[in-house]
Amino acid sequence: MAQFRPVLSGVLSLCLLFAAGCMDNQPAKPLPKTITAAPQQPAAPEPFVTASSARTQPTPPVQQRSSSAQAPAKQAPKVRYNAGEDPDYAARKGWPVKYPQPLPGSILPGKRIVAYYGNPLSKRMGALGEYPKDEMLQRLKGEVAKWQAADPSLPVQPALHLIAVVAQGEPGKSGKYRMVMPDTVVNQVYGWAKEAGALLFIDIQTGHDNIRTLLPRFEWLLKNPDVHLGIDPEFNLIASGKRPGTKIGTYDAADINYASGYLKELVRKHNLPPKVFVIHRFTRGGVTNAKNIVLRPEVQIVMHMDGWGAPWLKRDSYRDYIVAEPVQFTGFKLFYHNDTKKGDPLMTPQDLLKLNPKPIYIQYQ
Repeated sequence: MAQFRPVLSGVLSLCLLFAAGCMDNQPAKPLPKTITAAPQQPAAPEPFVTASSARTQPTPPVQQRSSSAQAPAKQAPKVRYNAGEDPDYAARKGWPVKYPQPLPGSILPGKRIVAYYGNPLSKRMGALGEYPKDEMLQRLKGEVAKWQAADPSLPVQPALHLIAVVAQGEPGKSGKYRMVMPDTVVNQVYGWAKEAGALLFIDIQTGHDNIRTLLPRFEWLLKNPDVHLGIDPEFNLIASGKRPGTKIGTYDAADINYASGYLKELVRKHNLPPKVFVIHRFTRGGVTNAKNIVLRPEVQIVMHMDGWGAPWLKRDSYRDYIVAEPVQFTGFKLFYHNDTKKGDPLMTPQDLLKLNPKPIYIQYQ
């Protein structure tokens, strides 16, 4: 079972600790080992044979065969894949997905997005706020360079992924268990993104509010061609009525289709290039009825594996929650601290490029 974060409340700096930086620190769930091959095991040892014992073995008779006889063909050893890497499994599940022809100005699939996630008012919600601005942007530049070197065939687009609506442990004045960031904070991060030649993603954690109420609140920002959207099912708890931090939330395809439809109309209204729409997921119930998600030329949907843990556990979650339910594009989150706190290595670009399909949106928290 995934562990929930402690619930925090009070002043803004404490409330912010309750957002995805903490709640996203959910271990990815282990999956059955029967779907794809398990990690490679050491080969069984060969029988121990000494030189003296070899000499005592009887020599088998030499069989004569005609010159036309052919030696039996040797079968190539079966490739063993880690979870999430098997191309045959991906194909059985429906990859590659058929989707509308990309419109002019589309970012995907012509580029890979590499993003820093968080909020500048908290050092514990992700890399975006953990470091001073200049250091943060320099670190992001370094990750972009690593990805560009790992896969030179695909240009890398940097991005900042800002939690613009933060789930709260207490109802607050709105009674909705969420806090909308002031426009000044949003504009500050937008300025950082422009300075770095990066995209800006606004991320919405609804708490007990409704995405249909919150999303229009950000039209002033989303009407810009370099601003895109993320939503977090983990913190959508309006249906359950539970307090954030006590239960994992969910979005249905109907909610996702609403947000996608809103973005489509925004693109048409303001004559914009297509919007990238990131949906976090790390549980089976995090997204329901995924097969009913509508694909539109104006919106590029990324199902983003958001769990933390050891590499094998993250690959399991990618296989079970992202590969197993194809939508359009895939993403993968790496946690600098939570992925490594038990001594496991942080997965590298080379590790992630073995996945099938290869994630095209990479997020660091």
